[in-house]
Amino acid sequence: MSYQAVIGLEVHLQLKTRTKIFSSCPAEYHGAEANTFTDPLTLGLPGTLPTLNREAVELAMMFGLSLNCDVSGFTQFHRKNYFYPDAPKNFQLSQYDRPIARDGYLDIGAERVRIKRAHLEDDAGKLTHPTYAPYSLLDLNRAGTPLIEMVTEADITGAEQARAFLETVQAIAQALGVSDATPEEGKMRCDVNISLHRPGEPWGTKVEVKNLNSFRSVSRAIEYEAARQARVLGAGGQITQDTMGWDEGGQKTFLMRTKEGEADYRYFPEPDLPPLDITPEWIECVRARMPELPAQKRERYLTAGVRAADAQTLSLNVALSRFYDQALQPDNGSARPDAQKLANWLLTEVAGHLAAQEQSIAQSSLRPADLAALVRLIDAGTIGGRVAKDLLPEVMGGQNPEQLVRERGLSVVTDTAAIDAAIDAAMAADPGTVEKVRAGNTKAMNALFGPVMKAMGGQAKPEVVRERLTRKLGL
Repeated sequence: MSYQAVIGLEVHLQLKTRTKIFSSCPAEYHGAEANTFTDPLTLGLPGTLPTLNREAVELAMMFGLSLNCDVSGFTQFHRKNYFYPDAPKNFQLSQYDRPIARDGYLDIGAERVRIKRAHLEDDAGKLTHPTYAPYSLLDLNRAGTPLIEMVTEADITGAEQARAFLETVQAIAQALGVSDATPEEGKMRCDVNISLHRPGEPWGTKVEVKNLNSFRSVSRAIEYEAARQARVLGAGGQITQDTMGWDEGGQKTFLMRTKEGEADYRYFPEPDLPPLDITPEWIECVRARMPELPAQKRERYLTAGVRAADAQTLSLNVALSRFYDQALQPDNGSARPDAQKLANWLLTEVAGHLAAQEQSIAQSSLRPADLAALVRLIDAGTIGGRVAKDLLPEVMGGQNPEQLVRERGLSVVTDTAAIDAAIDAAMAADPGTVEKVRAGNTKAMNALFGPVMKAMGGQAKPEVVRERLTRKLGL
């Protein structure tokens, strides 16, 4: 019998606040010189006292509400004690038995992943270990920045489901504006807890894989660790409760340390911060600030006639969905473009050009109204798809497609005399194909259709060309 995986995730999101969670030190340190965004509290100097950042609390409440969590009642901070070079205070201010959010869920497709808790804490500094050097480098700029840690129940069964869950969490965080949630910048990090068992048997011993900083790494780590545990169990061995690291170069896990238990951290209530009472009135004020969530966007797009896969792609990308919504509702009172055709152009042609230029939609000069205008020109039959594709690079450079069509005379040719002349020329140039068609091979007509469209510069309506060609051939 094969083994089944039982997976839980711990997701850390760096909150998007102006200052750190317990002091007025600026929180946006990215790109700064090491150890320049510190203050007495961050450095753990004697006599310093924490002051809770209200915005961090409200962002955490907002995030919890988006996960269908209960955020009401008392929440409290605890000291989580550990001794490590990146923790100057020798403890972390976290939340133990009174998290700010608890008992929520997210639906990923047809599967529900339960959220056990989401709590606030301050981040540690960062250690860098130069290759072959007999020392490590410590940067405390990150220390004290506000984090929310979300812990799922062990409801995930595989790597793809874990990845889909993380993509949804990232989209929610970005849509709410609570976090940039960029793994490449360390603003979204993930730990994986995984165990194996045979169907019908008790769960096995879990192993934690720490500090995975990309969705790809999460997927690969789950696949590797599941295979490793299966090999050990299959050989009659036992799994120990260890903390593993992930070797990106070798694409494998490695032992970091044996797992600590809660008792090792010696939690106790933070004496310098009183418990916080989150009232129903405060919850409603925070809820009123919440924008449309990805799941709500997806339903709106489906209602507008967008295919399910495209609706999902748009709803999970904040920049793309913002651009799409602006293009779907032009400011100048123009007609609304077809929702699916607009999605097709944005997710295929536009996305292809952006990828070739290594740009995001936000970095492009393309205006939503101009893409909408291009799609409307196609819908109206003013230009064909080939002309639209030829114009797209200029439209993405900021040119207005309607103006380009007028200035260059690119409107679809409806003059049947000109189309007939192009057909006559194509038939005269390829009499063999003409004979094949008249002999019954109607598919051979495509060999004449292409040259006619080319002769017309792509400006003739394909259906008109096909109808005139069919008549000329006597079909």
